[in-house]
Amino acid sequence: MTSSNQRAVVLLSGGLDSTTAVAWGRRNGFELFALTINYNQRHKNELNAAKRVAEFFQIEKHVFLDVDLSVFGGSSLTSATMEVRRHVPLEEIGQTIPNTYVPARNTIFLSLALAYAETLDSPHIILGINAADYSGYPDCRPEYLAAFKNLAQLATKAGVEGTTQIQIHAPLLMLGKKEIIELGQSLGADFSLTHTCYSPTADGKSCGVCESCLLRLNGFKEAGLVDPIEYARSRL
Repeated sequence: MTSSNQRAVVLLSGGLDSTTAVAWGRRNGFELFALTINYNQRHKNELNAAKRVAEFFQIEKHVFLDVDLSVFGGSSLTSATMEVRRHVPLEEIGQTIPNTYVPARNTIFLSLALAYAETLDSPHIILGINAADYSGYPDCRPEYLAAFKNLAQLATKAGVEGTTQIQIHAPLLMLGKKEIIELGQSLGADFSLTHTCYSPTADGKSCGVCESCLLRLNGFKEAGLVDPIEYARSRL
């Protein structure tokens, strides 16, 4: 049985990045406790993908938590009236904050992961955000993670009492999609289990033309690899 210092809560969406983060955590000897958030996102396919990934890595404890962010709206991922952007040129992705940004999502998710970690007496949280090749989200930056780590120390019993030094592990933070895919491959991740698309078809296929799909497809192309999932169509 592992000690509490080897336990880690990993935020698992079922996408390519979080799957690679899970593989990194496994390779680095953590006992993983997966946390998947159902925030009433339009791409609910990722919830099934998260289950598949957790089973693949034999994560015994996988918590699904419902937090309905569609009540607030403000994002094409949680609104029935806003459309996900498609056919955006790769060079324009990340130049502005897209409408797929969900207000305060990573802060909400990290706060929930922090609460879970504290109940496990664990100092470790792992997540798959990255800043070098991302879609313009403000809560995917190094300075954001540094600020959250400070908050975690101030806002928890373990932090105030000095019994735990909270560690936020973001091993993909400065990697591009090509490097993330290569890392995942080297760690034994099975990307055929993952779901990335923000606007899948009714039969569950990835659209191939939303920003998330375009970044993923370009990453596989640059890595010289074939993406193992099905797409409705692709322009790359």
